[in-house]
Amino acid sequence: MRKPLTVLLTASLLLSACGGWSTSRVNPTNWFGSSSSTPVPATEGTTVAANPLLPANADRKGVFSRPDQVDKSVPIQTISALSVEPTTTGAILRVTGLASRQGAYNTRLKLDLSEENIANGTLSYTFRVVYPNEPTPQGSERTRTITEAVSLSNKDLEGIKLIRVIGELNVRETRRR
Repeated sequence: MRKPLTVLLTASLLLSACGGWSTSRVNPTNWFGSSSSTPVPATEGTTVAANPLLPANADRKGVFSRPDQVDKSVPIQTISALSVEPTTTGAILRVTGLASRQGAYNTRLKLDLSEENIANGTLSYTFRVVYPNEPTPQGSERTRTITEAVSLSNKDLEGIKLIRVIGELNVRETRRR
């Protein structure tokens, strides 16, 4: 019983003497000083600030880099329904389309930006799908029906009078009341 008590007393005395640990040079948190702000030295002939983390030849492709993907999507055959459902932060644009055959995937509403659309207050989308490479059956309308939605904020809808969705065979539009 005396040995554990002696060890405990000795350890507590040694630890109480370590009050200067926070200012000690042995403490790893004191190895670097505090930070300070300094202006960036100006270099001659350089007008664009370069990112020092990116290599100068970042636009070149590497040996193991993949080629750019080719867009294999096409417009869906028919746009069958278009609705704009208001929300507290804007609206949800819901589009239902009919594909020409079964197996369509990777659907998306691609925004078509043009000067004419912006000037007329038109928000135009193209409903695009990707079909499999191998032939698939046409199937019934129910198996070819695809619905896609996109969320629009109040800022996106600002100044918009017409929303248009383009398919392969038809175009559906809705006007603001």
